[in-house]
Amino acid sequence: MAVPIVTSLGAVAFAFGLARWVFAQDEGTKEMQRVAGFIFAGAQAFLRRQYQTIAILSLVAAVVIGALLALVSGLSSKGGAFDFTIVWQTALSFLIGAACSGAAGFIGMQVAVRSNVRVASAAQRSLGQALVVALRGGAVTGFLVIALSLLGVTLVFIAFGGLDPAKAVNVPQNIVGFGFGASFVALFAQLGGGIYT
Repeated sequence: MAVPIVTSLGAVAFAFGLARWVFAQDEGTKEMQRVAGFIFAGAQAFLRRQYQTIAILSLVAAVVIGALLALVSGLSSKGGAFDFTIVWQTALSFLIGAACSGAAGFIGMQVAVRSNVRVASAAQRSLGQALVVALRGGAVTGFLVIALSLLGVTLVFIAFGGLDPAKAVNVPQNIVGFGFGASFVALFAQLGGGIYT
């Protein structure tokens, strides 16, 4: 299990290395920086509001998922009692997936908003330089999405007994919960943030 953890942590480190490289690029003229400052301030206000709303919706969704799982497991059991373990593990997996997706999206948008002025500045020198800055800035999000997904799934697998066949009965459902949480946040972030930022 060390391979996915080391790989994902390496990808996170690489993403932050790319971001550091992008932030080291020239920010252009004072006027470019002034306009970029307005864009950055507006994006920050929007992203804070958006992710606060997504966090609240994620908590509500986790409770609803837990309640539905309790109902289904209670109806399918002989005595009518629900399996509390699968309820809390799946709800927590949903929240972990939501947190990983939210972190990748939020950090990615931070880098993207700060990359814009650097791409514009590089474009004054050459199209090739602008393309390199833009691609490296965008690659931060790509690497973070993959790395945090792999890391999150691996940690959910290990934490909920995936290494022990006797305890691994709920692990597939927990991983589905993780994926649903990640998709839930990505959907709301895309619907709201893709339009504004």
